[in-house]
Amino acid sequence: MKQLMLGNAAVARGLYEAGCCVISSYPGTPSTEITEEAAKYDAIYCEWAPNEKVAMEVAFGASLAGKRSFCGMKHVGLNVAADPLFTMSYTGVNGGVVIGVADDAGMHSSQNEQDSRHYAEASKIPMLEPSNSAEALAFAKLAYELSEQFDTPVLLKMCTRVAHSQSLVETGEREERAPIPYEKNIAKYVMMPGNAIRRHPVVEERTRKLTAWAETAPINRVEEGSDHSMGIITASTSYQYVKEVCGDRYPVLKLGMAWPMPVQLIRDFAAKVDKLVVVEELDPFIETHCRALGLDPVGKELFPMEGEFSQNLVAEKLGLTVHRGVSLDETIPPRPPVMCAGCPHRGLFYTLNKNKCTVLGDIGCYTLGAVAPLAAMDMTLCMGGSISGIHGFNKALGAESEHRTVAVIGDSTFMHSGMTGLANIAYNQSNSTVIILDNSITGMTGHQQNPTTGYNIKGDPAGKIDLEKLCHAMGFNRVRVVDPYDLAECDRAVKEELAADEPSVIISRRPCALLKYVKHKAPLAVDTAKCVGCKSCMKIGCPAISIKNGKAHVDNTLCVGCGVCQQLCPVDAFYSTKKEG
Repeated sequence: MKQLMLGNAAVARGLYEAGCCVISSYPGTPSTEITEEAAKYDAIYCEWAPNEKVAMEVAFGASLAGKRSFCGMKHVGLNVAADPLFTMSYTGVNGGVVIGVADDAGMHSSQNEQDSRHYAEASKIPMLEPSNSAEALAFAKLAYELSEQFDTPVLLKMCTRVAHSQSLVETGEREERAPIPYEKNIAKYVMMPGNAIRRHPVVEERTRKLTAWAETAPINRVEEGSDHSMGIITASTSYQYVKEVCGDRYPVLKLGMAWPMPVQLIRDFAAKVDKLVVVEELDPFIETHCRALGLDPVGKELFPMEGEFSQNLVAEKLGLTVHRGVSLDETIPPRPPVMCAGCPHRGLFYTLNKNKCTVLGDIGCYTLGAVAPLAAMDMTLCMGGSISGIHGFNKALGAESEHRTVAVIGDSTFMHSGMTGLANIAYNQSNSTVIILDNSITGMTGHQQNPTTGYNIKGDPAGKIDLEKLCHAMGFNRVRVVDPYDLAECDRAVKEELAADEPSVIISRRPCALLKYVKHKAPLAVDTAKCVGCKSCMKIGCPAISIKNGKAHVDNTLCVGCGVCQQLCPVDAFYSTKKEG
């Protein structure tokens, strides 16, 4: 059956049709929907793992047992999973293993731009790179065949545009596969030095065989053109842009295998054209390979190293007609990202700003606490970096920083990689205050469950970690819970914990305002007769509040009645619109 399908959904369908049995992932845009869509197939066991390293190790364990498995993550998640990744290259697999990684060129929801193709080369693991949804499905199935044929994990590289765009897909039936029997093999699977050194030559020989396979693989194809003055090597979304602006004018070598790349196929293609051009987003990965073959392609001297490409950019750089859009006569006002109306983090960040705290932040929707007018964040590095960072910050400055510096981290991020940092504070005793922003969900990636929520990926009851007991068990005597809607309570907690002469944890607990089960109060309104236009309510940056005709105004379609603005108003101008009776 043919249907339009999101790229990520097509990957999930491919996993299903290939007989995948176990999926363990950590949500990360733009990869999240792969696992969410796969969870709709009852034939596949799916879970959210605490982090990507755990997810990859779960997938390896399922493979060891003889079942086909998958783990998915975004590009920065592959950094977290790099430890098992490189050694899995040496051990190889039993049942097929596919590792999905989604790059975010343009940094739509990421802290860096990163080209995951380098991981394939560095770990010596093959990587497939689809350019549309149909290929996403087909390549997911092919990845399992390659995994078992060549005894290797296989990386499946998505990117934002392929993951989140739709194209036509023809679906098939699931192929149930008997598990490959597990056989004890210490030399293959126990990677102590004596065994690992014997596996390295196996890996190198595998790469040579995969390179030979790539020479004639249908996923690496030459598309002929009428004008051989230029030939283009490309892949992924760049291929789509090239075809849209060039049509069949120039020959194109479309690479579906990002690593290892063919050698003779590329040389033969280059020999047929006058000028060789490489069109690829981010790093000059294909270009560098071509130069290693003694070719002299045009690449990054034309195309940028940063950001997403577009049809117009490709057309401009190739000297073709650029289709200019129609400009609007009116200037569209900017809409910077802000925390949602009723976001439970807002009151806590207001308190930190008011107390002039140095705030070491983390990865999550609460990173928006750095945005004006709150501007209550000094650093965001990586998942869990806030807690490890405050320990180092306070160890470096001592009392000078201990009584004015806090770390903030979300509940899901704390489970991901905050616990080890907290253990370090308890063990090596810096006088640090850590604030866990517990909004009862993984918010930034679209409301996925995590080990603190008590529910699994399907919404069924699951194990639930008690944050208070966990922090006490890790050696913290001072652990307190506050309601971030209560500004006085937040202020008191922050002042008292910063003043203490021992490590402490504040848990700021209130569910995300966007959760379906959260019941909101009636919207607030402003008594314009009382309002003096002092703009105290604007200090919290709530999108439901604006100034009209010099007076505060509440948008009742956004307001959830959290009452934080009421606590800031010096003239008691805000009131509830709830009708009596």
